[in-house]
Amino acid sequence: MNDSPHGLGAAHDVVLFDMFGVIACHQSQDGKDRLAATAEVPESAFWEAYWGLRRPYDRGDVTGTAYWRRVADALGTRFDEDRIARLVEADLASWSAVDETMVALVEELAGAGRRVALLSNIPEELAARYEERHAWLKHFEVCAFSCRIGHAKPEPGAYRWCLDALDTAPDRVLFVDDREDNIRAAEAAGVHGHLFTSPARLRETLGL
Repeated sequence: MNDSPHGLGAAHDVVLFDMFGVIACHQSQDGKDRLAATAEVPESAFWEAYWGLRRPYDRGDVTGTAYWRRVADALGTRFDEDRIARLVEADLASWSAVDETMVALVEELAGAGRRVALLSNIPEELAARYEERHAWLKHFEVCAFSCRIGHAKPEPGAYRWCLDALDTAPDRVLFVDDREDNIRAAEAAGVHGHLFTSPARLRETLGL
């Protein structure tokens, strides 16, 4: 994993960012509690079904309605249309917080003429919500949302899609993600990786 603090990022044509856990925050505890309460099922079983069935939803293979029906089936229950609508809304709300320090870093890079791009595992409803509410997305040359590219990290196709869209050699890209499995997959595709732990450490890697 190449995350040297000696300005490595300055040598790259593109900084490719993950979103959740890097620029946007993971689910808040309040948000998670609201989501589980809306489902009205045992919490441990809920989260097992939620994550176990998430990949096709993130990849755009199924709609939000279909995803929540699959979750209900796995839980041995049924969610009516009203419950599904409330689950979708609670899910969106739980992923709504962003790290303003990281937003400022993206804006700083873009303002300095650095190429920045985004690769995120995200369902369509959440992608649309972010596009409606976050103007900073305009700074990204490419927004590779899993629901629209048909690949979700750490699938190799996600990285290949980005490299094709950016028309850049793999070794000219620095990929920033908070998950080691995603970093390893990027490195297998020839992309340099930085395991995100803090904005300060990323700035060092980028030579800022």
